[in-house]
Amino acid sequence: MKQEHKEYFASEEEFLAFEFKSKARIIDDKMVEVIAPDGEVFDVLASIGIYTNEETLHYQLHVIEYVFDLNFSDDKELMTNNIWKDLFRNGVTFMGMSSGDKQAERTRIGNKIRQIRKEKGIEAKDLARLAKIDAANLSRIEQGKYSVGLDILSRLASALGHHIDIVPKHL
Repeated sequence: MKQEHKEYFASEEEFLAFEFKSKARIIDDKMVEVIAPDGEVFDVLASIGIYTNEETLHYQLHVIEYVFDLNFSDDKELMTNNIWKDLFRNGVTFMGMSSGDKQAERTRIGNKIRQIRKEKGIEAKDLARLAKIDAANLSRIEQGKYSVGLDILSRLASALGHHIDIVPKHL
C-alpha cells in the first residue's frame, strides 16, 4: 500500500522524529487510545499491540498520530471518515474507531439548540443566517456531528435569545 506520509517527510527517520500533536498509546493487543489535538479521546480498534518488534510498534503508533493530525477537524464526522480512509491507505491494520469521548456532549448541546429553535418557531436556515454560519454546519451541530467552538455557540445562543453559562451537571 502507498504510504501517504512519505510525501511530507524526506525520510523515515525524519517522520519518526517528528512530534505530532495527537498522541497514541496501546491499551491492549486490539485497542489504541488516541488523544486528538483538542484533547478529545478516541479508541481505535487496531491490532498494533500484537507486534513484538518495538520498531514496528512505534512506527504504527506514529502513523496513527500522523493520520489524526492530518485529518483533525471540528467536523468530527468528516474527521473520522477521513481517518478511516487514511489509516487503510497508510497500511495500519485497522478495524474500527469510536466517535470520541465528547460525542454525548455534542449530541446534548445540538439537541438543546434544535429544541430552543423549534420552540421559538425559527427555521434552521434563518437561525444559521442570524448566527452568520453555514446552514449545513448548523445541521451538523444540531445532530451532534460538529464540535462547535465557543464563538459560534455564543452567536447561536444570542440569536436564540440565550446566553452561555456554566451550570452543574445533573447527578
